[in-house]
Amino acid sequence: MNLPNILTLIRITMIPVFMVVLLLKFPGGKTYFPYQDVVAALIFIVAAATDGLDGYIARKRRQVTNLGKFLDPLADKLLVSAALICLVELEIAPAWVVWIILAREFAVTGLRAIAAADGVVISASKLGKIKTVSQVIAISALILRDWPLSYFNIYIGQPMLYVALVLTVISGVDYIVKARKLFGSINK
Repeated sequence: MNLPNILTLIRITMIPVFMVVLLLKFPGGKTYFPYQDVVAALIFIVAAATDGLDGYIARKRRQVTNLGKFLDPLADKLLVSAALICLVELEIAPAWVVWIILAREFAVTGLRAIAAADGVVISASKLGKIKTVSQVIAISALILRDWPLSYFNIYIGQPMLYVALVLTVISGVDYIVKARKLFGSINK
């Protein structure tokens, strides 16, 4: 167990805290404390930021492990999935968009599991990382309901969610194409 893997595990343990803070409401929808959405967004952003930090530390200290290569994308998927499901519950994000994003995440995780069974690790691609950043931006803006940009009548949450959707589908197709080539070369 090294520092990057510990940071990944911390990210995973932050997920239920984030969900409770975001979803906890009095009957009738009244929040428990002022700026509850801001606190939830900050927890989400800090958890998402540990993704870049753990990867940076792992590469810098040469502490990249197969466990980390497995846990890191899993932690990202758990965090993003939890946030998107909460946004559907709060009626902020359309369920069909969330379903497509989650379907891609499960498909890629399945591909990684199949590859791991053959002793092959499929690492995150640059396109996959861009997809994750777009999802984090969209989710953060939606949680905050575009605050403080909404004071200037600028709303980026919904448009960013659709950008994230497109990038999610494109990166999913990219993983499938790469996996086909990879499995084709393994079976020869």
